[in-house]
Amino acid sequence: MTDKLTRRYRRLLFAYPGAYRRLRGEELLGALLDAAPSGRTWPTVREAANLIRHGLRARLGRPASRTVVAWTVLTVVISGVFSAAFATRAGWQTARPLPRAAEAQAMLAEILPGQKFIGLQDAPALFVIYGQPLSWNSAQDLLFGDGGEYGQSGIAGGVDAPTLPPQETVALVQHNLRARGWRIYSLKVDGQDTAIVAQRGDTVLRMDVYPPQAAISPPINAGFLRATPFAVYPFGITGGILGALVAFLLFGWASRRTEGRHPALSVVAKMLLGITLFFWWVPTLFAFQWMTRHYQDQPNPSWPPMWEWLGQPTLSLLFLIGCGSALLGLALAAIPRHENEPLSTAAA
Repeated sequence: MTDKLTRRYRRLLFAYPGAYRRLRGEELLGALLDAAPSGRTWPTVREAANLIRHGLRARLGRPASRTVVAWTVLTVVISGVFSAAFATRAGWQTARPLPRAAEAQAMLAEILPGQKFIGLQDAPALFVIYGQPLSWNSAQDLLFGDGGEYGQSGIAGGVDAPTLPPQETVALVQHNLRARGWRIYSLKVDGQDTAIVAQRGDTVLRMDVYPPQAAISPPINAGFLRATPFAVYPFGITGGILGALVAFLLFGWASRRTEGRHPALSVVAKMLLGITLFFWWVPTLFAFQWMTRHYQDQPNPSWPPMWEWLGQPTLSLLFLIGCGSALLGLALAAIPRHENEPLSTAAA
């Protein structure tokens, strides 16, 4: 039974950094075993919580610092959020291709019979920028102001000469959608525009119907999008957790490596951390507030992708500046210590 308890204590000690375990691990393990009553095979919940808490704190180094935990939380949270957003992009790869032009024409004929939709063209990809799949040629657009043009693609067309008045068109569309298994998500009248949003399976329809006095051509527009695939959610959760974990380990490693170093190196490392967090957090908070105001009144059976809520790729240049600053900070932490510099017991 002692062997079982020893193994379980050792697993909990992995919360501490390697150097700490090598120097003090056996001593701490011995104290835990001496304090354990005879016959115990599992650590208590309180012991486990204390070992994990103190071990994670030891990974950050700087025992006298009152702010290192706050800096860690800011770093871990924003890193996890960005990792989750990038992982959701991988999840979008599981979405079915968009309907081809002939299939879209057939679906629109069921929804609004007797009308000829023009302008339907096969979508080149699920996400496009200026109507084209993302490529290295798009790097300048993404980085210098046009990143907002990158978005989900769709297939859409319009009716130039409707044969029914707008109100009758809207009523007929609603009837046919319900009859064919579509769920009408929203019917919104905004000024002179009547927007119908419906979903069936993984296909989302948006149709806009304008009255003649609106002087908009074509007066009826309709398009299909893919709804968010289910895989986006487990991909995002997993990516966020892994990103936060890696960020915590890297932050702790860099913090211990720069602890007790030359004052100039320590100051530069702190400045680089501040620059990183500024260029990651400020644009993200701004973009999230803007997206919240913009979409709170919009009919959305499928919300915009997660990265758009973080201002990406619209503000990707700022994100990359933060990444560059973070890499410089890690490079500084990797500089070998001089022989006369003290080595923290947790600095491995």
